[in-house]
Amino acid sequence: MDNQQTSDASDFLETLKYGIWLLGILSWLFGITDRSIASLSDGYLSALDIIQLFTASFFFVSWIFLKPTLRI
Repeated sequence: MDNQQTSDASDFLETLKYGIWLLGILSWLFGITDRSIASLSDGYLSALDIIQLFTASFFFVSWIFLKPTLRI
């Protein structure tokens, strides 16, 4: 019975990690979209706007590479 409880806890933690990762994807997409709209709203891109967009994009791609493995 202890083995079953360990397996259930492990499955729950894997699902939780994957859910947090998906939430992070949505958050990064929202952040990049928001930053893009804010940068383009005044009609031109400044150097600071471009740096912020590239930084957010870099962190988004890094987050994608952190995808947890999901055993079913």
